[in-house]
Amino acid sequence: MTTTLQEMGKRAKQASFVLAQLSQQQKNQALDMIAQQLEAQSEKILAENQKDIALAKQNGLSDAIIDRLLLTPSRLSGMANDVRHVISLADPVGKLIDGGTLDSGLKIERIRVPLGVIGTIYEARPNVTIDVASLCLKTGNAVILRGGKETQYSNKILVEVVQQALVQAGLPQYAVQAITDPDRNLVMELLKLDRYVDMIIPRGGASLHELCKQHSTIPVIVGGIGVCHLFVEQSADLDKALPLIENAKTQRPSTCNTLETLLVQHSIAAQFLPKLAQYLSAKQVKFHADPTALAILQSVQADVEPVQAHQLRQEWLSYDLNVVIVDDMEQAINHIREYGSQHSDGILTGSQQLAQQFVTQVDSAAVYVNASTRFTDGGQFGLGAEVAVSTQKLHARGPMGLEALTTYKWVCVGDYSTRG
Repeated sequence: MTTTLQEMGKRAKQASFVLAQLSQQQKNQALDMIAQQLEAQSEKILAENQKDIALAKQNGLSDAIIDRLLLTPSRLSGMANDVRHVISLADPVGKLIDGGTLDSGLKIERIRVPLGVIGTIYEARPNVTIDVASLCLKTGNAVILRGGKETQYSNKILVEVVQQALVQAGLPQYAVQAITDPDRNLVMELLKLDRYVDMIIPRGGASLHELCKQHSTIPVIVGGIGVCHLFVEQSADLDKALPLIENAKTQRPSTCNTLETLLVQHSIAAQFLPKLAQYLSAKQVKFHADPTALAILQSVQADVEPVQAHQLRQEWLSYDLNVVIVDDMEQAINHIREYGSQHSDGILTGSQQLAQQFVTQVDSAAVYVNASTRFTDGGQFGLGAEVAVSTQKLHARGPMGLEALTTYKWVCVGDYSTRG
């Protein structure tokens, strides 16, 4: 299989050279063909997906994971429409970033170009196969996909359908490839394929990101781990804070932009926490509280237990919420620096000065003032689509749209110019 993975890399690199030269119209025609084929071959795709579902049930996977795995006619139709949505997005490739003429007479421009070959490692969501493939094709990148073993039948058929559509559109079949063998060693090999792969994007839990960081010889986009905070400062409008916190915590708890730790200023804790407990009671939120917050919440018989130190660093991805009392802004910011994942953190305040201080001092990919952390999303940010959410600082940060799948090259034009 080693030679096969090398061969995959070679094919992807060759395909990337062709894709980089395509016009927006050619790429959009290929994407339209993919959307059509997803619908035309829906019965075959759904039949393969049922094999994954049967195995998942046999292996005792949770209902939540099985739901993520499941493809239905409406979900498949939604995937096809998502591809059509990518067609409607502006193509960043070839865009002039800036430029001018130097004193030497050299005309110099910075132009957006594809990254080349993307490697994506992800878990139990077959829709990611199509999402990533379509976003990579739109930006002229080839892609090697490695889904979880739970989705091997679904991924195999989806990639076959995409490859057939590419051939029909006159594009290289191997612009989209998938590693469907569940052997985990192949992930390690992919992470070392730096001769052919230009960037790795892991989509999954903390352990997957850690594995990629430790073993990859290719640049890795780290992100998607969200230990997100909101600080309720004493001048905040407490009545307006309640629905905002409810939204941040309970709208879709399994996402990386969900609120995990609420910081409350000591001066308003006794007044605010009973209101919050009552407001969230219908959603059955379970509180994990520091000693001060614990005493207040126990007095109103909220569902609460003492918070453990390690819980302040974990993503609950559930209806659990940490509550920590802080004396002031400085203590709140220090807590975020110590326990946060630099994903999304916010302040609820009536003070413009404190809001600005928070924005300046909190070093996260997205910083909020009087808004829910749930907005950290490519669609919500107006990027049209999202490849991932990056919590690192180099190349891309926060929700990654199409532009984040490009780099740039300097184009320098002279008149037989020489350097003096």
